[in-house]
Amino acid sequence: MYKNKIICAVVPAYNEETQIRNVITTMPACIDKIIIVNDCSRDNTKQVVEGLKQQYLSVILINHDNNKGVGGAIATGYKWARDNNMDAALVMAGDGQMDPRDLPALLAPLVDGDADYVKGNRFAHGDVWRVMPAARLVGNVALSLLTKLTSGYWRLFDSQCGYTAASRRALAVIDAAGLFPRYGYPNDLLARLHAAGMRVEDVAVRAVYGPQWRSGIRLSTVIYPMSFVLVRSWMRRLWSKRAAPVEAAVATVEGEQQCASAS
Repeated sequence: MYKNKIICAVVPAYNEETQIRNVITTMPACIDKIIIVNDCSRDNTKQVVEGLKQQYLSVILINHDNNKGVGGAIATGYKWARDNNMDAALVMAGDGQMDPRDLPALLAPLVDGDADYVKGNRFAHGDVWRVMPAARLVGNVALSLLTKLTSGYWRLFDSQCGYTAASRRALAVIDAAGLFPRYGYPNDLLARLHAAGMRVEDVAVRAVYGPQWRSGIRLSTVIYPMSFVLVRSWMRRLWSKRAAPVEAAVATVEGEQQCASAS
């Protein structure tokens, strides 16, 4: 537990047989449950996790029969968190790119009641310019600037950082809205959270890269989905701003009618 709150870590994993052991063994003791969502891996990810379950009783393995993408895997973990009454759900990647030392900083605003959803910002940590590959730096800066516009969270940055923590209140909103299943889910999610009036906060986290790191992201497979996600997010934000005054006006009229009926 963390400050008397029940916390689970959702770990989406696809072909992470070489990294998933380290993610599990370095998980801080304050995490009550570790939800490994094996997204139909083609390697031995499932077998490695099953071999660790007897030693680490907090580990729960969920296997997808079909690959649903990182957003789909996180949605599965979020559903487990909601169904099992977790106070908060933290997301940590199965490839070891998220430093466990940053975990308390992500959880603190939630348990203190200052935020509904907290996300990491690697650009707030000085090492990012030295550690993150140049191509990723350029891409992340560009997408972060665009996501400020489309989501409405002007003070946030590093939109692609998946190191996040969601409160029970935020999980309910995410459940109702759904998640974009593939690359681009963080951008889509931020717009949905803004439309629902959720308080989102950035905290500084470390950028973790190394010789074992690899990326399955290719420019040709990103341009279309990201363009679709960003345009849809922008339209959703505009619609939510337009709908809010209408809903407020309707509520006012209904209140006046009730008062008139009572008199």
